[in-house]
Amino acid sequence: MNSSHAHAALAALVAVLAACAGVTHAGEDRDGHAPQPGRGPAALALTDAQQRAAGVRVDHPVAMANVPQVEAYGLVLDPAALVTDMGRMESTQAAWHAAQADVVRVAGLYRDNLNASLKSLQLAQAQESETGAQARAAAAAFALQWGPVAALGAQKRHALIDALSANRQLLVRAGLPGQHLADSVGPRALLDIDGVSVAARVLGSLPRTDSQLQGAAWLLAIERAPAGLGPGAHVRVLLERAPVKGLLVPAVALLYGENGAYVYRDARRDPGGKHHYEAAAVQLLAAVGDSWLVSGLNASDAIVVQGAGVLWSLQGIGSFSAAEEEHD
Repeated sequence: MNSSHAHAALAALVAVLAACAGVTHAGEDRDGHAPQPGRGPAALALTDAQQRAAGVRVDHPVAMANVPQVEAYGLVLDPAALVTDMGRMESTQAAWHAAQADVVRVAGLYRDNLNASLKSLQLAQAQESETGAQARAAAAAFALQWGPVAALGAQKRHALIDALSANRQLLVRAGLPGQHLADSVGPRALLDIDGVSVAARVLGSLPRTDSQLQGAAWLLAIERAPAGLGPGAHVRVLLERAPVKGLLVPAVALLYGENGAYVYRDARRDPGGKHHYEAAAVQLLAAVGDSWLVSGLNASDAIVVQGAGVLWSLQGIGSFSAAEEEHD
């Protein structure tokens, strides 16, 4: 239904309700003062006949857990860059260890007066200091560029290099443009490769920010990558967020006021048979299809899942439906 037809139907329903005797706003005076500006929606009371005329239907929200997915940009990395960076780190570490051993050797000779001068000892110490600085710089650069790989032991790093060299694995950098403070992600990811979903493992976050994407990034590993997928390829990646638990309500049940999102709840039924509806504030957690996971409700609550816009119109609140915003 388009917005003009929806507004026409809404006007007709309001006219029907206005013709019914006994539509009341709970808590209002008999002289019918309108709700005060800046206050939340007042409770509304409808008879069964008025409820049917307005098309109001209530139901209970459904408890569920959802694993939200976030889309990221993936780049298949060249293993040669990893091999080069790791080789530089290991060679500088080896040079540092050799310089340390040389300092110990020369110091022993100097102490025992065995053909070692003070100058030779000082030169050995200077060499150890220089190689140590180079080793620390190479290790820091490697950790920034390859954080999850740097955290592995030497044996696991070399096993990864062997797998990459034999094309048994691929590494992918998955980035979120412009999101520097992104939340942690789950251990699994999906890559969309020509419409085919390929599973990947999340090895961990990458500390260094890409100069072009300017956002958080993670390092992924693909086992048995499809043929033809190689370094430099750009792929679509779906990362998993932490599971979100809440209550599922239709988007058409949600409205927005000056105090945020809310739904109408069937609070009680009075002795006269009228249903009393009140606004219940909710917090939006995650979109699930044409519904939302929310908090702030109980599974036993009876909420309006159809006709919330009619109740809103009767109260004259300056807000709008989430579904109308999406479809207008």
